[in-house]
Amino acid sequence: MTYQECIQACLECMEQCNRCFDECLKEDNVQMMAECIRLDRECADICAFAVQAMQTNSRFVRQICELCADICQACGDECAKHDHQHCQDCAEACHRCAKICREMAAA
Repeated sequence: MTYQECIQACLECMEQCNRCFDECLKEDNVQMMAECIRLDRECADICAFAVQAMQTNSRFVRQICELCADICQACGDECAKHDHQHCQDCAEACHRCAKICREMAAA
């Protein structure tokens, strides 16, 4: 497992979360999407932080990637509950990122 592979997964996840966040805010029933929106923000933020940690060779990379995996999993699970294409795309990116971050944390 290389940092570059994990960084790429985090960047793709962050991009999908930001897109999902924006699209969810445009939905007719925004209240129904509140948890999805909240987790999109948290997930995008931790992915950005994980990228920074890897790029600076932080000694806490494993712990940060483990937390990132947990948040990505939660976000992916929430997004998967919604039929919107942006949510489904986000769920896929989040679950992929969670898997790769777990591998990084275990390395």
